Amino acid sequence: MRQEMPGRLLRLLSLLQDRREWPGPELAERLGVTTRTLRRDVDRLRALDYPVRSTGGTGGGYRLGPGSRLPPLLLDDEESVAVGVALATAAGRLPVAGLADSATRALAKLGQVLPTRLRPRLAAFGAVEAAVSRRVPADDLGAEHVDPERLAVLAVACRDAEVVTFGYAGRDGVTDRRVEPHHLVTAEGRWYLLAHDLGRDDWRTFRVDRMSAPAGTGRRFTPRTLPDEPSAYLRASFAGARYRHTATVHIELPVDDVRRRLPAHVPGELVADGAERCHARVSAESVDIVVQYVALVAAVGAGVGGDTGVRIEADGEVAERLRALGHLLGGST
Repeated sequence: MRQEMPGRLLRLLSLLQDRREWPGPELAERLGVTTRTLRRDVDRLRALDYPVRSTGGTGGGYRLGPGSRLPPLLLDDEESVAVGVALATAAGRLPVAGLADSATRALAKLGQVLPTRLRPRLAAFGAVEAAVSRRVPADDLGAEHVDPERLAVLAVACRDAEVVTFGYAGRDGVTDRRVEPHHLVTAEGRWYLLAHDLGRDDWRTFRVDRMSAPAGTGRRFTPRTLPDEPSAYLRASFAGARYRHTATVHIELPVDDVRRRLPAHVPGELVADGAERCHARVSAESVDIVVQYVALVAAVGAGVGGDTGVRIEADGEVAERLRALGHLLGGST
């Protein structure tokens, strides 16, 4: 019985971390012990300074409460890799004083105790870059969560300079791609792969959630030089991309003045038209996003007052929505 006790206590601790509260009889059943044995095991955890609280209800229950110090956490394989990914990203770009160093130390501790089978996956994520925050111009609502196994395959391929293949769902349907992966980049909750597309002989940016069945080919390559720093290249790709809906706002203001007054990055590009004029091209898959940002850019020009001119070019559904917005705002004054 003594040899089984440490394992059973760890199992009990793991279950207490999985749910906010457990009914005593259900917890005992999950452990395969009597409620009396469960009470003894709970007392042993308390003796080890784990803050196990008793709760009311039929038969009573238990929950793991806050304590004076953080107890060890029991993580499964996927949770361990997920924590490692978060720490690797935070260690590189966390914009909070002191926390980047803390993330690095925590990542080192995790690496020391991580099972051997998971070490290659965690090490591969050391190449992950965190891009500067931006406003995503595509259809972000309801975005698909990325499979950690998919990320692991791509991260290892980036690290090992291995050609990968995958299916990619673009605006023209699903196509087969064969690429030389360069960097994984994250921007506002989305993962992107920067890679040289062998079929198109050019650099491409791929959304990881739109990939299917990425797989290494075993073929190694000599990494090419990315045209720019990874996060800067990603931002440039966003600026130059054209989506389903597009509109252009012309403003009689210097481009630097407009950029300074905007509270967010425009999903598209902001271009100078001489010293005193500029235009913003807004492009997105969602008509709502285009209308919102067109209104935002136009409001910058209108807010300056005086003789500042603002002209909007749009057609189709975007134009209809902007006209409706104009009538609504005009009727509210």
